[in-house]
Amino acid sequence: MGVLKFGTVNWELDTIKHNKFDTAHGIDVEVVYFAGEDATNVAMLAGDLDVIVSDWLWVSRQRSQGEDLTLAPYSTAVGAIMVREDAAIRSIPDLVGKKIGVAGGSLDKSWLLIQGLAQRDHKIDLAKESDVVFGAPPLLSEKALSGELDAVLNFWHFCARLEANGFRRLIGADDAAKALGASGPVSALGYVFHDKWANENPDVAMSFVKASAEAKKLLANSDAEWQRLAPIVRAEGRELEVLRDRYREGIPNRPLAEEESDAAKLYEILADLGGEKLVGEARQMAPGTFWAALKT
Repeated sequence: MGVLKFGTVNWELDTIKHNKFDTAHGIDVEVVYFAGEDATNVAMLAGDLDVIVSDWLWVSRQRSQGEDLTLAPYSTAVGAIMVREDAAIRSIPDLVGKKIGVAGGSLDKSWLLIQGLAQRDHKIDLAKESDVVFGAPPLLSEKALSGELDAVLNFWHFCARLEANGFRRLIGADDAAKALGASGPVSALGYVFHDKWANENPDVAMSFVKASAEAKKLLANSDAEWQRLAPIVRAEGRELEVLRDRYREGIPNRPLAEEESDAAKLYEILADLGGEKLVGEARQMAPGTFWAALKT
């Protein structure tokens, strides 16, 4: 399994390994660390890994280009626009003319969805009517804390840390997704693997999904497990509690068919907003993007 060295997936994987949920299901999860997402994607496509974590947009794009990647939902936790607790910014129109930091670049899904909502409901083009700066998540959080930014759209765990340090959520990407037609939370990320591998090793693939589910169940119910993870999470006190609570909110709990249906709706919206740069030539989500074996 290929993961980013400091990614939040490590919290779940450490829970799996520490509690031997993998061996209980007859598998051994070997974690391989990478410096960046592109490196894990390349290793996956080269056949050097069995599993990585990525999003369904990337999986769909690869499928539409002939790859046989598929995805099992991992987390519905997504980013949000965060502002200081005492900021006068109360709704999307208040962002006009403000300096907004955006993590993930101009084609970040969360940014596109929030832009889409601003355009539809308020006739506001946030990219043009605000002062938008793109940057790395840690840097943007620092700039938000120091007051250099009026608002920041960051990844969920950076938002949680800000929330523990005097910030509040203005609007989440999940709020935007629901407003634009999703009926419930959609997993932003999933465990990604090749159909061929899963077909040849069905028990192994399903055992991994079950081990993941056991880890999630423990993390959902045990505060003690979070205390054990504190050095890996690199948080304590209030910050650890907010990260724990936001992680728990992101545990997928809907039937796969519902998630798949909502993802397909969001795909078409994102294809309109992000165009070919985001999704490639396919205007609809590729069939099989979500692992079919989980529907039964």
